Amino acid sequence: MIEVRPGGRRRIDRVLAPDYAEGVERLPLADVRALRDEAAQEETDLSYLRRLLHARIDIVRAEQERRISGGSAVVDQLATILSSNAVGPATGLGRYQTQEPSRAEAHRRHVEALVSDVDLSDVSALSDDKLGLALRVFISEEASVSTRRREVQAVVDRLNAEIAGRYQSGSASVDELLAAERGWPNNPGRSKE
Repeated sequence: MIEVRPGGRRRIDRVLAPDYAEGVERLPLADVRALRDEAAQEETDLSYLRRLLHARIDIVRAEQERRISGGSAVVDQLATILSSNAVGPATGLGRYQTQEPSRAEAHRRHVEALVSDVDLSDVSALSDDKLGLALRVFISEEASVSTRRREVQAVVDRLNAEIAGRYQSGSASVDELLAAERGWPNNPGRSKE
């Protein structure tokens, strides 16, 4: 389970702190964007962790199905198993993300440690009980990650709404944004020569 620690120093602790977006309407636009970017990075990491869990769930389920139906070994089906979510219909609140996961290796180790005595490198060698345990643990963790991801998405949405509201009201302009990104002085009409 992904626990949020009040006053914790991890990014998820900060992003899901009740006061993270408090007073955001009084912050400079650059600060609002920085908060949004930090929250969006946490969303990216949670999405990556969720995909890792989905892959393990799919592998365990495929082995359970193979045992019932007598189909081919899971290793022979691995490409199909892992690509089924990638080409299937989208579910949930997935969105296009421009960031890469910042803690991919740590997430992989976390997923591997969930069921420390169950090695999925040879699922056919596992007992039915161990497969069932692995599936329950992975499903429970995926539910926890999905809950936290939705909470982080709500924070990202709140910050995006603040940014969009500033553009709609005219208190922020795209010209200023472009000038700032290019390192130009705060005169968007001036060309850099």
